[in-house]
Amino acid sequence: MRIGLIGAGHIGGTLARLLSRAGHDVAVSNSRGPETLRDLEKELGDGAKAVTAEEAAAFGDVVVVSVPLGRYREVPTSVRDGATVIDTNNYYPQRDGAFPELDADRTTSSELLQAHLPQAHVVKAFNAIYWERLLNDGREPGAADRLAIPISGDDEQAKRVTADLIDQIGFDPVDVGGLADGGRHHQPGTPLYGADLTASAVRERLGR
Repeated sequence: MRIGLIGAGHIGGTLARLLSRAGHDVAVSNSRGPETLRDLEKELGDGAKAVTAEEAAAFGDVVVVSVPLGRYREVPTSVRDGATVIDTNNYYPQRDGAFPELDADRTTSSELLQAHLPQAHVVKAFNAIYWERLLNDGREPGAADRLAIPISGDDEQAKRVTADLIDQIGFDPVDVGGLADGGRHHQPGTPLYGADLTASAVRERLGR
C-alpha cells in the first residue's frame, strides 16, 4: 500500500518506521522540506522517500496527518478522492491556540480535519498512545499483553483499512464509533487517552 505521511515527529516518524517495516511504500514529509529528512529516508531504505507535504498527500492511498492541530488548515488538499486519512492529532490549547468550537465541545478536532478534506475519509487513530509505546510495544496477534488502539470514523471501509494497518504493526484496533461520538472517547481528558489497555479493557471502560 502507498502511504503518505504529513509530519515526521514522534508519532509520524514512528509510524513511518513501523509501516515501512511492514512492507508498505512510504512517502514522508514535514514542514521544513524533504532535505531535512534524508537521514530518515536512508534509515527507512527501499520503498521509502522524503517528499514535500503536497507530494505526500497526493501519493497515498492512505495519508497519515501528524501535525499540530493548530496547523491543520495547512494540510494539503491534494489528498486523493476517497483516500483514507488517519488523524493522529489532539487539541492542546496551550500549543494550538484557542478553538472556541472545541472549547465548547460543539465538534471534535478530527471533524475539523474532515471538513478541511471533504473528499477523503478521516479516521482518528494513534492519538491516545504514547510514541514510545507505539515504537517498542507491538506484539504478535493473540498475545495477552497486546495493547489496543482505539479508532473512530464515519466510513466503514476507511476504518477497516486503518484497523488492518494497526494489526500489522502489532496492536489491536478497537472501533469506538464515529468521528463525533467515538472521537470524544479517546481525546485528551478521557479514560482511554494515554491508557495502556488491552482490547478487552478498552471495551470494559466503554461499558461494552
